[in-house]
Amino acid sequence: MVKVVLWGSLRAAAGGTEAVEVEAGNIRSLFNKLETEYPGLEPHIKRGIAVSINGRIFRDSWDERIPENAEVYLLPRIAGG
Repeated sequence: MVKVVLWGSLRAAAGGTEAVEVEAGNIRSLFNKLETEYPGLEPHIKRGIAVSINGRIFRDSWDERIPENAEVYLLPRIAGG
């Protein structure tokens, strides 16, 4: 199990939940489980979410392994110009 902290608008999309514990071996598995458990997160995941694992940001590496007891943060996509 890993504790996943939801940042910014992702908290509201998960019904105000600040952090969740998920059994996931990689980012893809994490996203699949979150979409099932918190359907409000699905549009955010489809748009793109940055994943921080132990301080390192991953954006398109969905097969990246999540070590047990890792520090995981999900950050919504930030629009810019």
